[in-house]
Amino acid sequence: MVRAVFLDRDGVINRKAPEGCYVTRWTQVKFLPGGAAAVKRIREAGFQVIVVSNQRAVAKKLISETELEFLHLRMWQEFFRGEKGFDAVYCCQHDDDPPCECRKPQPGMLLTAARDRGIDLGASWMVGDSESDVLAGRRAGCRTIRIGSPDIRSSTGADAVAESLTQAVNVILASETMGAGDHSNESPVVGLASISS
Repeated sequence: MVRAVFLDRDGVINRKAPEGCYVTRWTQVKFLPGGAAAVKRIREAGFQVIVVSNQRAVAKKLISETELEFLHLRMWQEFFRGEKGFDAVYCCQHDDDPPCECRKPQPGMLLTAARDRGIDLGASWMVGDSESDVLAGRRAGCRTIRIGSPDIRSSTGADAVAESLTQAVNVILASETMGAGDHSNESPVVGLASISS
């Protein structure tokens, strides 16, 4: 069984740009603390680690597809510093209109990754900082964690809330040790979000 942890990019791996703006240049990249170590822990627990990211800046012609690929190459080189990187990166480069199947909250990127890599989505997780990430994960059949402050707990459909990727990994690993293979009743997972980083 192949399991994965799907990660959004902006707001999970690196700091999100201000509303209405996009990370399109290396000078705009600010990594959030503890991310590379958190990814290593996920992998050591037996999960693939896959980035699924909406990159509408391509459709808006603020960055080309090639420039995005080079930006990611540099980001991952700096992020991992010689350690094993992500298992795969999937990006939706479309705008909101016309609608597509891959732009979150649609689950297309997760479903494609599952087909490409033989992933059991029911045994996998989606970690993101927005409700569109949560919806994409739930529609794909994954358990979900939303990155944010504890006060979003009452307004999110996520199974858990964590303040950072490090804390999200704590939630995932705690769930593993509890033997949470059957998540037909997912509400107890929410309580794990209080685990400190």
